[in-house]
Amino acid sequence: MFTCGEVKYGSAGDDCILINLKTVGLLHYSCLRAIIYSSRRCSYLRSRYISPFSEMETFLKFGSMYQIVPVAPGEQQMAGGPGGSPLKKKLSHEGRPLVMASMLGFGLVLAAVVAWCYYSVSLLKAQLFTTALLDLNKDGFIIHNQAGAVVFTMTFRSGTLDLDSCSKEGDILSCTQSDSGKLNFFIQTVRPKDTVICYRVRWEELQNKHLVEHVMAYNDSHWYGGAETATQYWPIRFQGEEEPRPFITSDVYSNRNAFGGILERYWLSSNATAIKINDSVPFHLGWSEKNRTLRFQARYQDSPFRPLERQQTFPELSYRVCVGSDVTSIHKYMVRRYFTKPIKVPSADLFKKPVWSTWAIYKTAVTQEKLLRYAADITRHGFNCSHLELDDRYTADYGEFDFDPQKFPNASGMFDKLRESGFQVTLWTHPFINYDSINFGAAVEKDLFVREPGGELPALVRWWNGIGGILDFTNPDAREWYSSNLHMLKSRYGVTSFKFDAGETSYLPRQFSTLGPLSNPSTFTRRYTEMAIPFMEHAELRVGYQSQNISCFFRIIDRDSVWGYELGLKSIIPTVLTIGILGYQFVLPDMIGGNAYPNHTAGGLNGLPDRELYIRWLELSAFMPAMQFSIPPWAYDNEVVKIAQKFTGLHETLVAPKVLELAHVVLDTGDPIIRPLWWIANDDEAAYKIDSQFLIGDDLMVAPVLEPGKQERDIYLPAGRWKSYKGEHYDKGPMYLTDYPVDLDEIAFFTRVL
Repeated sequence: MFTCGEVKYGSAGDDCILINLKTVGLLHYSCLRAIIYSSRRCSYLRSRYISPFSEMETFLKFGSMYQIVPVAPGEQQMAGGPGGSPLKKKLSHEGRPLVMASMLGFGLVLAAVVAWCYYSVSLLKAQLFTTALLDLNKDGFIIHNQAGAVVFTMTFRSGTLDLDSCSKEGDILSCTQSDSGKLNFFIQTVRPKDTVICYRVRWEELQNKHLVEHVMAYNDSHWYGGAETATQYWPIRFQGEEEPRPFITSDVYSNRNAFGGILERYWLSSNATAIKINDSVPFHLGWSEKNRTLRFQARYQDSPFRPLERQQTFPELSYRVCVGSDVTSIHKYMVRRYFTKPIKVPSADLFKKPVWSTWAIYKTAVTQEKLLRYAADITRHGFNCSHLELDDRYTADYGEFDFDPQKFPNASGMFDKLRESGFQVTLWTHPFINYDSINFGAAVEKDLFVREPGGELPALVRWWNGIGGILDFTNPDAREWYSSNLHMLKSRYGVTSFKFDAGETSYLPRQFSTLGPLSNPSTFTRRYTEMAIPFMEHAELRVGYQSQNISCFFRIIDRDSVWGYELGLKSIIPTVLTIGILGYQFVLPDMIGGNAYPNHTAGGLNGLPDRELYIRWLELSAFMPAMQFSIPPWAYDNEVVKIAQKFTGLHETLVAPKVLELAHVVLDTGDPIIRPLWWIANDDEAAYKIDSQFLIGDDLMVAPVLEPGKQERDIYLPAGRWKSYKGEHYDKGPMYLTDYPVDLDEIAFFTRVL
């Protein structure tokens, strides 16, 4: 509002009025009245506006030429009546033009005053609704970088702000009303360092509204992060139009449209912007390919999210947006600020020597005889082994913790033989107990299962190996029971560690209750990953949510034995880069050649993956943090065995030492081991789009062949000096090497020369 200040008169003898207006809102009626009804010979209006940028004063003078003479009661009738004075009539006729001119002049002055008042209001509102590099309006906000370019745009989809309810105090801009009622809205500006500026944003409904939704635009930039998905692209490529759905961990092998088992509420943009959704938000994610937007939604209705006990069910959407000088530095800041770090490095053997799993080669038909023969073949063909992984199914029923005597008649003797041959052994485990297991009744009696909503009966779930209960890892008794059984296997047979399978929230019942309340279902995933902590030197997980501090290897979900982006060979680099951005650096890229599942295997004979696919997969895996075989190279021919020996050797001598060095750095920084090209080329647009090359650290670049029938590929070299594995030197980057020759037994890699 505009209000009048003090009314002051001029110096002695001066009959002019000086009016001081303080600009704080719309023009007040009393100000206009002071102007209109001034009967002095001369009036001045002084309008003063003070801003951080300037101080402006305007003096507008009017009425100095004419005097409006007061008229006594009844005089007007005399002047205009039949008996009036002729002189007065003449003066009356002659004075009318002067009065009209005076009124016109006054109107112009008044218009100028009002215009200036509105201008002052606009300046003041511009100051009020701008904080640092952020501009707020009723429909959303935009953020600029230091150069003035728009780098972030967020639109309020579920409501608009009532800007009259907004105020600014220090670094906090807050509003109390929207078009639908009361709310708690604020944006707080934080400057944690000279090169980073962050904004804490919160929209909390205070009346009964079902959801809050904000929509983030791509802003012609490339985005990374979020979640592991079945069809993985780098950068993110959301397809179609998707309504917001719960952003929780899911098994993307069985549901290929879901979010994956490893996810975090974090996204990173090529224009040096990052966003982290707060943990307390009942978060749903949707998108629009047409509008190039992501939809961030908070709701409890028709959702697996639940408000905390004694908390109102009004939804809240809160997040942090940070802007930096370049994409690498802003990501480093976000990881250090918001992600936990591993507390130790897993066993060095896992980085140096391959894991050998029974799964893809034997599936559930594994036996004691087959396992011993598999181990003997590994040794006979001259391969090393970090550990031998005995997968599904070594127990009689699912949910038991001892060996099936029919398939493993002398388990203790088997372990003795394997130890004598230099093999460590890990066992497959999971959180399910099938209803036909001898342990099901015991778990019901001890109240160890996730329960139905009433809390009395166990909630049965269907998983890929049947129907049963799922252990409630929010229950300390269930955690202790499960852990004690694993320790029993370890002590009785000398088991080294475990492969922890499943753990996604998609295996929880649709309606359930747990001993510890789960506001966010993905907290169940976090609790499950904690079960690996006592065994983490050789442990393997396939799920992660806020689990970066669990110091074991995280395996990407099962791959099909195909070439493409949907769980195929081409998906490996985008997936490893994505979960690396999410803070998971000890990555196991699944089994070489894929899992050879029926109807999901390209080419090949006798159910094996295509030979060329297997070789190219092997070459790529050699440059990952760890290698994992199941289908053995000798299932093909001697040439494949020789290629496998070459690349397992190259992994141990070239890759593993560098990866181990970087792994120790991860403990302090959380920086990726496997890095995108833009990590060292922030100002290179081409580097942001490359999904078939990667860096190990900052100076070893890898470019595998990922297309069938190809013995050449295009390779992009970022700026700098590079030396190829063939000894060629390239000093004029950035550049493309078109149709660079790469034989079937080769993988292209380059070292940056400083």
